[in-house]
Amino acid sequence: QVLGGAPGTRETDLLAPHNTVEAVDAIVLSGGSAFGLDAASGVQDWLAEQGRGFPVGPHRVPIVPSAILFDLINGGDKDWGDKSPYRALGTLAAQTAATEFAIGSHGAGAGALTADLKGGLGSASAELERTGITVGSLVAVNSLGTPMVGGTRHFWAAPFEQDGEFGDEGLPEPMPANATDLRIKFRDLVSDGAPVNTTIGVVATDAKLTRIADSKINQRAA
Repeated sequence: QVLGGAPGTRETDLLAPHNTVEAVDAIVLSGGSAFGLDAASGVQDWLAEQGRGFPVGPHRVPIVPSAILFDLINGGDKDWGDKSPYRALGTLAAQTAATEFAIGSHGAGAGALTADLKGGLGSASAELERTGITVGSLVAVNSLGTPMVGGTRHFWAAPFEQDGEFGDEGLPEPMPANATDLRIKFRDLVSDGAPVNTTIGVVATDAKLTRIADSKINQRAA
């Protein structure tokens, strides 16, 4: 599901249920604005070396949908010369991919911000008791808004907290009068008058789904 006024994506149209490709070889989330789309090329290079990909005659083409954060002006050294580092970073990410990984200011979340806190990479998963199906998500948050309620220490996501990850603070009672005040809810980071922000993510499950069901889950997740 691709939303927003200026999405930065690659091969995401292949995920639509009416298109030919039935499976993908990897999904890439990256920072770096449009330069970060090169990370998928690095992943594709590594997968091709492993013989992975969609068969096209005697060849195989790795299918790697990707999305990027608009974080280019969020700070950090961008003086990388005539080649951005993202292709090499993508290859390194593919080589070191694992079931356990760092979250926060790592990977796609390294340069991410929110209105009043550092943004970053987050992940959560749950196993459904009745079916044994596991559903997981990975999200890189570089949002225009704030994750906090009215400038307090309480997170808007408190009702969905797992294992005390937000400090077991819950939502404030009573809610502060300025909880939805737009003057504190949004950050003042603009480029040519337009806000520069993005949130991108992946929802994954081990359930066996049809292409239509998969598309519906994507719509609900968005």
